[in-house]
Amino acid sequence: MKKITSFLLLLLSVIVTANVKMPLLFADGMVLQRNKEIPVWGWADPNEKVEVSFNKQTKTIVADKNGKWMIKLSAEKAGGPFELTITGKNKIIIKDVLVGEVWICSGQSNMEFQVSKTMNAEKEIADSDYPMIRHFGVAQDLSGTPKDDLKAGKWQVSNKENVGNFTAVGYYFAKKLYAELKIPIGIINTSWGGTNVETWTSREAFQKSDDFKAMIANVPTMNIDSISKLYARQMKERVEKIQGTPVSAENENIFKERTFNDATWGELNTPSLWENQPLGDLDGIVWMRKTITLSAEDIKNKAVLSLSKIDDEDITYVNGIEVGKNTQWDFKRVYEVPANVLKEGQNIIAVRIVDNSGGGGIYGETSDLKLTLGNKIIPLDGKWKFKVILVKTSLSPNSYPSLLYNAMVNPLVPYAIEGVLWYQGEANVWRANQYKKAFPLMISDWRTKFNQGDFPFYFVQLSTFNESNGNSKVGSRWAELREAQTETLKLKNTGMAVTTDIGNAKDIHPTNKQDVGLRLAAIALNNVYGKKRVYSGPTYKSQEIKENQIILTFDNIGSGLSTSDNSQNVKGFEIAGADKVFYSAKAIIKDNKIIVSNENVPNPVAVHYGWADDDTEINLFNKEKFPASPFRTDNWEMITSNEKYKVSK
Repeated sequence: MKKITSFLLLLLSVIVTANVKMPLLFADGMVLQRNKEIPVWGWADPNEKVEVSFNKQTKTIVADKNGKWMIKLSAEKAGGPFELTITGKNKIIIKDVLVGEVWICSGQSNMEFQVSKTMNAEKEIADSDYPMIRHFGVAQDLSGTPKDDLKAGKWQVSNKENVGNFTAVGYYFAKKLYAELKIPIGIINTSWGGTNVETWTSREAFQKSDDFKAMIANVPTMNIDSISKLYARQMKERVEKIQGTPVSAENENIFKERTFNDATWGELNTPSLWENQPLGDLDGIVWMRKTITLSAEDIKNKAVLSLSKIDDEDITYVNGIEVGKNTQWDFKRVYEVPANVLKEGQNIIAVRIVDNSGGGGIYGETSDLKLTLGNKIIPLDGKWKFKVILVKTSLSPNSYPSLLYNAMVNPLVPYAIEGVLWYQGEANVWRANQYKKAFPLMISDWRTKFNQGDFPFYFVQLSTFNESNGNSKVGSRWAELREAQTETLKLKNTGMAVTTDIGNAKDIHPTNKQDVGLRLAAIALNNVYGKKRVYSGPTYKSQEIKENQIILTFDNIGSGLSTSDNSQNVKGFEIAGADKVFYSAKAIIKDNKIIVSNENVPNPVAVHYGWADDDTEINLFNKEKFPASPFRTDNWEMITSNEKYKVSK
């Protein structure tokens, strides 16, 4: 019995101290970066000796007083599979390890967008058995301070069972690289839909930035529970200040009635998501009301109420009578109004909206927001009254800066990588001008943190999307964000895939992710892998004014300027004089330059190309079929010039 007891005590002591532990990123099926030193790190007992063996090399290190350790394996050539062995008081064997090219894929929903949702998904999934392509999916998580490890995540081999959940942009990029290089490709997908660039940037980066250090000084450093409580209080106070009344559901049953007086309520532009208006990133319950006046003749006709789309859920009333409800955030609301509900004179449309996360409110096409009375259409866009009756106080990624950097990027540092692919910007369009500072700051921040030089950072320019009918006349936030992305190319070793031609003006999530991945791959193959070829479309270089014409020159013209349909009709150009009034321009290609004119502008000053939310019609390409990036030649003030990132107080 004594011998058994002694053995059990010895075994227990081994178990207690056998605590060599690896980050979740180091797991079976992983891909390590070739031709670079390979950082390997983890945790052990303080001062514990740790031995790491891989392929034909073995290195040892002693954990520091906090139990942390890191060694750097010598660079390896592409190959595998190998085993990675970590030995301390216990032994960890990581199997099926490949060495090849590793790329981080990050951003918001268009990077998160899965292969299963892309066009021709069934065909793509059927052709997905590529055991040399591996995908690591980082679990979504928030943190108020930098974390050492991920919440969850695992490496998966590309095959029919797994690929449907891969980041589509990253997968199609990896598939092209593998086709050309025939070596292992690893993609690490750390993305979250609807997120702004500030949540992906570290606190230290803001502190060192003249543009953001005042902002970050007001953001407390605390754990996620404390941040959640602070956010809940601040959000409620902010909403009450905006609407001028308490957040309360008291007597909400009368808000649907025709007789209720909403004169003291605030107003929202409609259709437009709340997050793009003063309400901001609000999740909760909001009543919205619209008053219309009808004649006796109007109400004789069949009535159909169209409310475009509502994020997320609605119950809709007309004069106190429920006419429809829906819980699908991306579904168009079309409700028949029963006979005798409408009245001569004043009528009230009241909508109770529940927003569970992101977005919020009535959004979509202006033409889909209307009341149809027989052959008569009454537009319902414009100002709607609103009252918030409930604020959901759960934390979101955009509640404070650095939340996603802390939880979903810092745990990846300093994993050896070749570069980063990035698809984000939609959540920053309201601060497009400031994105010229915020986006380069984030890129430089990641490069500093990973400490692997100015590694390649390739990003996707915003596609076409008719967010608010923006154009040169009224201004376009989407055009301004695209400009900010273009200006980010001034940073060393960056590249941009232009996608205005493969988007969908009515869908912020276009399903053609194949061409997005291929265009990013074209940049990498040229810049990183020595496959010299044309990899981008024309970019504006300079203008020359000659009498009533402006002559434009371009870089990256490849073998020559062209149009998408090889016609001589170049679409998307506008021209203006000193009055800043833009006219649709005649544009012709001559000697690989564009000559722009309009008879209404005898003394031209500036040109716009593709300066609109919806860029469906623009068609300037090079002969290699890469689209030209939208641009402007003036430096006139933009509509987002004074919009700055703020943290709720």
